Amino acid sequence: MIEVTDIWKSFGTQEVLRGTSLHIEQGEAVVIIGRSGGGKSILLKHLIGLLRPDSGSVKIDGDDLAKMTERQLLAVRRRFGMLFQMAALFDSLNVFGNVGFVLQREGGHTKAEIEKLVAEALEMVELPGIEKKMPAELSGGMRKRVGLARAIVYRPQILLYDEPTTGLDPIAGDRIDRLIRRVWEQLKITSIAVTHDMKSARTISNRILMLDEGKIYADGPTASILGSSDPVLHRFVNGIADPEAEAR
Repeated sequence: MIEVTDIWKSFGTQEVLRGTSLHIEQGEAVVIIGRSGGGKSILLKHLIGLLRPDSGSVKIDGDDLAKMTERQLLAVRRRFGMLFQMAALFDSLNVFGNVGFVLQREGGHTKAEIEKLVAEALEMVELPGIEKKMPAELSGGMRKRVGLARAIVYRPQILLYDEPTTGLDPIAGDRIDRLIRRVWEQLKITSIAVTHDMKSARTISNRILMLDEGKIYADGPTASILGSSDPVLHRFVNGIADPEAEAR
């Protein structure tokens, strides 16, 4: 479904992606791990065409994003939903306005249809009946769940998550993880997440990729990656600093 082949991306003299290649099949739940500043979020932006590689290709179902016009890219992005790191809700809109924003903007649905779809999405994230609340009235965990409802309300084929548990206490984070897992299982959506939270990675993925020094260093089933004896993987997964690397 998604094929990234040898992409390179630099910002000025800083090389972020250095020949990154990966593939993701339809229906997979993939987590991308790696050190802060290592290019994980940059890679996500390439998957939806918000950034174009300096070289290499990103293909969705065989179509190369780099060769598309902006209008064609908009059609591709319609297949994606995204839960942003801080939920990115519109503070001036209530929950109904936030969750139903895309449906109202694009048209094609009656008011009753939008109300039904919004109610179903909120039910799925365990927040029924809060359509009239404003974002300022919600806890951090509730804001994330409203963001997830907004991401799934129009039934995208692919969902992207950028650090979904950042800023949440362990209980709220666990709830988000369980909801992400439920959405993947019930809606059969391809799920791609970036996270530093290894507990979250274990819950929401069936496959993990590690991005290191601009390339995919490791790729395998979740249990295999998290239990690996490879020194680089072991240190990262278990939060152990590498004294030699720190000295360089």
